[in-house]
This record gives sequence, C-alpha cells and structure tokens, in this order.
Amino acid sequence: MASKTTNPFTFFQQVRSETAKVTWPSRRETLISTVMVIAFAVIAMIFFFAADQLMSYAIGLLLGIGR
Repeated sequence: MASKTTNPFTFFQQVRSETAKVTWPSRRETLISTVMVIAFAVIAMIFFFAADQLMSYAIGLLLGIGR
C-alpha cells in the first residue's frame, strides 16, 4: 500500500490555513475562564481538606488514638 506524503511547504500552508479558521477566545473570556478554574480549585481544596480532617477525627475517635 502506497502512502501519500505531503511536502513540508504544503503542510505548513495547510496548518496556517486551518489555524486561521480557529475562533480564538477574547482576553475577557480567557480571564473569566482562568478565574473560574482557580475558584473551583480553591473550593475543591477546601472540601478535600475538610473531608480529610473530619475522617481523621472520626478514625481517631474510633481507634482511641491521641487521647
């Protein structure tokens, strides 16, 4: 089976053509998305910290460790 090869010049022309079709986010959209990701990461961090502390306390009570 013969493979079709594209010369590098044609390849980069195609890449440039496809890149021009991309709808890039605005600065505002990027900022909002970044803030949302950071906010959800902080919420997850607080949740998992609280869950870890609660489980640690409960296990300590059950096993009688740390009296």
